[in-house]
Amino acid sequence: MKIGIEAQRIYRKKKHGMDIVILEVLRHLQQMQTPHDYYVYVQPDEDSNALVNSSHMHIQVKGPASYPVWEQNMLPKACKEDKVNLLHCTSNTAPISTKLPLVVTIHDIIYLEKWMIKEGTYYQRFGNLYRRWNVPRIAKKAQTIITVSDYERQRIIEGLHIPENRVKTVYNACGSHFTPEKNEAELLAFKQKMNLPDRFVLFLGNTDPKKNLPNVMKALGLLHAKGQLDFTLVMPDFGRDHLLAMLKAQNNEHLINHIMLTGYIPNKELPNLYRLAQMFLYPSLRESFGIPILEAMACGIPVITSNTSAMPEVAGEGALLIDPTQPDDIAATILNVLQNESLRNQTIAYGINRAAMFSWQKTAQQVLDIYEAV
Repeated sequence: MKIGIEAQRIYRKKKHGMDIVILEVLRHLQQMQTPHDYYVYVQPDEDSNALVNSSHMHIQVKGPASYPVWEQNMLPKACKEDKVNLLHCTSNTAPISTKLPLVVTIHDIIYLEKWMIKEGTYYQRFGNLYRRWNVPRIAKKAQTIITVSDYERQRIIEGLHIPENRVKTVYNACGSHFTPEKNEAELLAFKQKMNLPDRFVLFLGNTDPKKNLPNVMKALGLLHAKGQLDFTLVMPDFGRDHLLAMLKAQNNEHLINHIMLTGYIPNKELPNLYRLAQMFLYPSLRESFGIPILEAMACGIPVITSNTSAMPEVAGEGALLIDPTQPDDIAATILNVLQNESLRNQTIAYGINRAAMFSWQKTAQQVLDIYEAV
């Protein structure tokens, strides 16, 4: 069987959630002995060695073009040229015109929720508009929809009116380089290279409204007002101007002195960042999975995350759950983790075991089973 796989953005230098997911799945499919040929469709970009050709995996670089033009025009033409038997689109959307048997990974349908319509940057709002047009149509057309948690599966079934038997949960995982083992010399070199403080809490926030940055800043403000802000909040991949504007709106400009912006950190370097942190803060308003929860657990640090959507499903009992809409709850739980050594050790031990329950090999096998069933 010839299987076409859309992996449009895996060659971009700054990879995020969906890019990491399909890249890991492809790498593990590449290692498996199967009778199938895979045609992986990507756009040209800086990281052209992220995935290379093998005897049964053919990388087809098409473009450049805008995301919708590439997906709606270039991708179906390439599939026709290569005579593929099935197409798997991996990033929520798919070409409307394709007549191929279709598998679509819909990571979430957050963009269909009313509170998201006018949220985010211009780029994010445009992306959400495209998804709002595309996803309901494609969902009804696909033979199988893959999603990443039972929570999101139920949202898709109810929100898009899809029969239950056509929506499959396939969990994500975290990379094998996320482990609690520490190389002290390597840690020190990374700390010096990044100029990291001795005592910090890690927060992987970004401009997406669901990441809950305003309430995190309010929680810091509460700790500062009580004289309890004795750590630095380290935030990768975030712009200073955007942060300052938010702090100013809250009358919290002074907090900038307690925040370190590192810029983008490649996935392969993230384990050392986790290992150096006192804890990981992930109080999102809404997630369909939350790979960083597993990454932090696997690296042996305590995790604070939200009691909403899919986060409890992923974290199990391996994280401390808070109400993400309550800054005082966030602040109190941070203090508790910092001050309670027994709680820290218990949370770390459970988290390491919890993260080990997920694997990309298992994910890839489930995806392959779906291809063969379709």
